[in-house]
Amino acid sequence: MMILRSTPPSPFGRKVNLAASVLGFSGDIRIEPADTNDVSEPLRRQNALGKIPVLVLEDGSTLFDSRVILEYLDHRAGGGKIIPQEPAARFAALRLQALADGMTDAQILLVYEGRFRPPEHHVKKWTDYQADKIRRGFDALEADPPSLDPIPNVGQIALACFLGHRDFRFAGDWRAAHPKLVAWLDRFAAKVPAFAATKVAA
Repeated sequence: MMILRSTPPSPFGRKVNLAASVLGFSGDIRIEPADTNDVSEPLRRQNALGKIPVLVLEDGSTLFDSRVILEYLDHRAGGGKIIPQEPAARFAALRLQALADGMTDAQILLVYEGRFRPPEHHVKKWTDYQADKIRRGFDALEADPPSLDPIPNVGQIALACFLGHRDFRFAGDWRAAHPKLVAWLDRFAAKVPAFAATKVAA
C-alpha cells in the first residue's frame, strides 16, 4: 500500500487525494499525518525539503511535489486519464494546473505572513505583490472558466483545490465577485464526491 504524508488543510495534499479518488486508487493509499515543523519528523528524510505532500511507494521510495505525484498516479492508471495525451488538451491542462498552483502558492505565502510575522513587520509591497497574482488569476478564470472533463484533469483538480483553500482560509471572500467560478466549482463538487469528503471545517 502507498502512504500519503500530508495534513488535512493542505491544498496540495488534497490534490493528491482527489486525483487518487478519480483514478480509483483511494483504497490503495493510507494517509499518515506529517508535521513540517518537527525537526525529528521522518518527513525530512522522505523529502529533503521537508514539504508535503510526499507519496511513499510500496518499495519505500518517495515522490514529492503534487505535480510529480499526480503524474505518477496517472502513469500507474495507464496514462492519459488526468493528464491528457493529445497535445492541445495536455498543455491546456498543465497550463491550468500551473496557474492554480501558482495562485495557491501565493495564497499560502499570505497565510504564512499572518501566521509567522507580527503585523508591524508585514511588508505591504510584498503582500500586495502576492495578492495581485491571485487577483489576476481570478480575473482570467472568471472571464474564461475552464471546461470540466468527464474525468477531471490535473488542472481542474488543482483549481478546485485552490478554490477550496480560499474558502477555508479566507472565508469564501471570492464568491460574490466570481459567479462563473462558483458555478464551476459546484459542478466539480457534484462530479467528484471526494471534494466534499476532504473538506476541512473552518
